[in-house]
Amino acid sequence: MADLTAARPTLDEIREQYTDHTRRKRLYGGILLAVFVAMMVAGFRTADDRNAGSFGEGFTRIFDYPAEVLAEAAEKAAQLPGHVVHFFPALVETLNIAAASTLVGAVVGTLLSMLATRGMAPWPALIPLFRRISDICRAIPEIVIALVLIFVLGGGPVPAMIAIAIHTAGALGKLFSEVNENASLKPVEGLTSVGASWAQRMALGVLPQVGPNYVSYALLRFEINIRASAILGFVGAGGIGYELKNAMSWGQGRYDEAAAIFLLLFVTIVAVDQLSGLLRDRLTHGAKA
Repeated sequence: MADLTAARPTLDEIREQYTDHTRRKRLYGGILLAVFVAMMVAGFRTADDRNAGSFGEGFTRIFDYPAEVLAEAAEKAAQLPGHVVHFFPALVETLNIAAASTLVGAVVGTLLSMLATRGMAPWPALIPLFRRISDICRAIPEIVIALVLIFVLGGGPVPAMIAIAIHTAGALGKLFSEVNENASLKPVEGLTSVGASWAQRMALGVLPQVGPNYVSYALLRFEINIRASAILGFVGAGGIGYELKNAMSWGQGRYDEAAAIFLLLFVTIVAVDQLSGLLRDRLTHGAKA
């Protein structure tokens, strides 16, 4: 009979292996940190050299523009409520862009995630293809897609909605796929045994398990898309971002309008963040007694 205790390492050997492992981790971590710092320094120096002015000189004037905006807004404080009312429709347009793009992106992302998850995909051989599609959708920035679509479709909210929806589909497809990996396949197997179609298996066997997490991620993405839709307004995609660009381009004399738009965006983003946070907490932990 073989001696089972002969192959067991001693306490000193275990301690030495652990020490070597810790030393290697620290070495690799130090190398990665050094590379990261070197890349940051090199990138900063390159950006500073190519900039129109020196970062060191410009840093001292970083608060000049906000001070001008706040000063003019304070002088025309009585006009701020009127500006808020005037720009409110543009804010609604921005929210509509964000909501529509989130809805479309969530639907497409759900489909991509299920087609790219082992045990759920109807065509397992095509799983890498659908994963690469998801990677491509989230790899291209929204502003790049929007600029191309504006060239094709013209300015307006439609290019912004399509651009954000494409990026959202890729991002949520990745997140939903990770959620799918933790879902139990027993309901899917049971539905398969009774002859259910693929759509029925996903709708009845998978979505009830992953639905709360899907909604939670979609709400988080909705917050991000509000900011993205406002930014895309700077390239002619409509919404409150377009109005903000115009107010900032005119310079002094319309800074009070820029301040009103900033106030609208700030209040909206904070309100949506708080509301979606409450909804996500309710979905994740359930209603509190």
